[in-house]
Amino acid sequence: MGARIVGVGMIPFKKPGQSDDWDVMAERAVRLALDDAGIDYRLIQQAYAGYVYGDSTCGQSALYRVGMSGIPIVNVNNNCSTGATALYLARQIVELGGAECVLALGFEQMQPGALGFAFNDRKRSLEKLMSKQEELVGYDLQTPIAAQQFGGGGLDHQQRYGTKNETFGMISVKARRHAAHNPLAIFRDPLTLEEVMASKHLFGPITRFQACPPTCGAAAAILVSPAFAAKHGLDATIEIKAQAMTTDFAETYEGSSMMSVIGFDMARSAADQVYEQAGVGPDDVQVVELHDCFTANELVSYESLRLTPDGTAEQYILDGQNTYGGKHVTNPSGGLLSKGHPLGATGLAQCFELTNQLRGTAGARQVENVTHALQHNLGLGGACVVTLFGRA
Repeated sequence: MGARIVGVGMIPFKKPGQSDDWDVMAERAVRLALDDAGIDYRLIQQAYAGYVYGDSTCGQSALYRVGMSGIPIVNVNNNCSTGATALYLARQIVELGGAECVLALGFEQMQPGALGFAFNDRKRSLEKLMSKQEELVGYDLQTPIAAQQFGGGGLDHQQRYGTKNETFGMISVKARRHAAHNPLAIFRDPLTLEEVMASKHLFGPITRFQACPPTCGAAAAILVSPAFAAKHGLDATIEIKAQAMTTDFAETYEGSSMMSVIGFDMARSAADQVYEQAGVGPDDVQVVELHDCFTANELVSYESLRLTPDGTAEQYILDGQNTYGGKHVTNPSGGLLSKGHPLGATGLAQCFELTNQLRGTAGARQVENVTHALQHNLGLGGACVVTLFGRA
């Protein structure tokens, strides 16, 4: 039997300069998760703390504010998939029997502006990826690096299937419409397609309103074994049915596809593993939180996750299959585009949303009759975690 999620916590995401310090945000998210579970921190046996921009042992500094119980605390950094990687490790140790009650935490205090490299005196960690990017779509020093990468993936999709620029823009309109019902999202005001398309052009089909904002925030989840839940009288109705983590394949850098470079192959492999493990398919999923750092990645991910066949993402969007009343409600939280993207926290913010969707406690965002919920968290360089949640 899979690990059970008995508590989740998330604080409102905020713009850089408007948030509390990283350790304060982390503490708040953990205490919310503990309150949600109805347990004391002394019952936590291990913790995995995820962040990207921070010094060593930030996890300890954050969790010492909650309690100093001597437990193992493992710090996790896996680029934008950090939060889901912490969740993956927590789930794995529970299912392997190494611990019965484990905390997964993600937090980030970011700086304004586009993502860059923290160290400029040594080889870049994304050197392999950026060399391939330069080969396929070039490299412009005046354009944000991530916009070039994901915009290049959008260009690849356009060249293969003729996808229109406006179709990418429709994803931002949908994201804002969903976020209007999420009090924890940073951008809740509506956007028209005209406003999206008129915003500053970045790269390929991508404009500024099609890029996620740098954000500060924190989220957490508490995972337990079924036996632990029964012993302590905890609500163990939400289960991780299946989960897979992948990294890049050799073919990614041997081919000529920017969609592969931005994670298509990792996501496809992880999703296929998850469907096989759980014995379900994408048609059994009602709600999806996927990694929409740019609209191009959301569109490409519809296909990599097999929500719609290859080459049909545009029609999927035009038919309204990605929102309420459609085949899948994608990013009911508003996604990274509108909710915000504090790198270390994102994967656990997705977990927070999907746990509430399965509980039926998502308020105005609630998707009807949810039995399975899919999570997709991606980091270039690279790692991808796909998780299927369901009711036990």
